[in-house]
Amino acid sequence: MPPNATQDAPLRRLSKAQRRLQLLATALDIVRKEGADRLTLGHLAISAGVSKPVVYEHFGTRSGLLIALYKSMDVAQSNALREALTTGERSTEDVVERLAVAYIHCAVDTDGVWQAVGAALAGSDEKGVVHQELLDGYVQLFATVLAAHSRLSRTDLERHCVGFIGAGEALSAAMLRGQCTEAEAAKTFAALMQGGLGTAGA
Repeated sequence: MPPNATQDAPLRRLSKAQRRLQLLATALDIVRKEGADRLTLGHLAISAGVSKPVVYEHFGTRSGLLIALYKSMDVAQSNALREALTTGERSTEDVVERLAVAYIHCAVDTDGVWQAVGAALAGSDEKGVVHQELLDGYVQLFATVLAAHSRLSRTDLERHCVGFIGAGEALSAAMLRGQCTEAEAAKTFAALMQGGLGTAGA
């Protein structure tokens, strides 16, 4: 029996959904260890122990792979934000602080991979559309969480949240460059949100 036969057999037993998860996990590992520039369909196939057609079937192009990875990290980040805000009623200060801490911490959890994948997609029309969709999702999430703590109309609050997200992204990038600590970035982010919220009862 050829050497690859025993290795390939268990791989073939994965469902399509499981295979996609395996490939995305391997892609994430490649970016972490080798950088986004090394993430190609061919290199992913070799690293995951599958043939190139398998990778092409799932992602089609390198941009498709990068976008899929970008989206998968976004799901993890969104879930982390929701988890930080799921229990009980909270004061405005507590909600803002938890939101800021969770958002900034996501940048630490991804070790800069989120920014690296985004940079690799820069200039792509596809990336622009996807990036805007993700940002819009965060705006809606922030607005929904903060609505009970603001006197702003929903439309005004969403515009404020656009600014909050921009500030969070900039502070996350500054933290990853070593210009501030995670705690300092989160504290600044919380202060910006608190100041721009138009809090209920203010």
